[in-house]
Amino acid sequence: MTLHCLIIDDEPLAHEVLLKYAEDLPFLKIVGQCYLATDALQFLNNHEVDLLFLDIKMPKLRGLDFLRTLRIKPLVIITSAYEEYALESYELDVIDYLHKPFGFDRFLKAVSKAQEILQLKNKTRSEPQSITEKEKSILIKVDKKHIQVDVCDIYYLESYGNYVKVWLEDSFHLTPKTLSSFEQQLQANGFIRIHKQQVINAEKIDYFEGNLVKLRNGTELQVGKNNRILVKQWIADNLK
Repeated sequence: MTLHCLIIDDEPLAHEVLLKYAEDLPFLKIVGQCYLATDALQFLNNHEVDLLFLDIKMPKLRGLDFLRTLRIKPLVIITSAYEEYALESYELDVIDYLHKPFGFDRFLKAVSKAQEILQLKNKTRSEPQSITEKEKSILIKVDKKHIQVDVCDIYYLESYGNYVKVWLEDSFHLTPKTLSSFEQQLQANGFIRIHKQQVINAEKIDYFEGNLVKLRNGTELQVGKNNRILVKQWIADNLK
């Protein structure tokens, strides 16, 4: 999958560094370069962009203020010489914060994360629900026996080392299985990953508030930083 990227930075040297790094990664394609955030607004109106490399301190319009104006946001990696804006940036759901000057290894880590998020996002949108039939129950191994669990009774699943905790209303079963395999099996039932360690049953959601999700049994779980974009997309899709 190719990520179409836009550089927004008022420093020519920053453009040179990003262009050089991107040349070595075939899944990145720089489709535009803007030296002012105001110019980027027009560019985004006319072009499809998957990922922004965004500076913060720029003339006319600060990078984070520019970000707040966007109704539909691409994935965003901040590239800044100032560390003090990191917290404010993450509150705007940027996927990474690169402190200038940064090396290729740090750049690679950030764009690989962007690639993974976009792949998951596209997979969620494109896979027809009919591919996997809804499960009424699942068979799981607990200790030395196998038990049948009704899917409608599951609140969430939690990774626990080499095991998964299958949480019911007020108890759990511990089973030797990967969280990813459960996620794949139960996707058609409306289970969504909110954290690298947790997949929840959407039917058991009471409410979302910020980066917190509360289930109907009172359990409160944090949405992971890398899952916030997908969770917000899921919320938007289900509010239509």
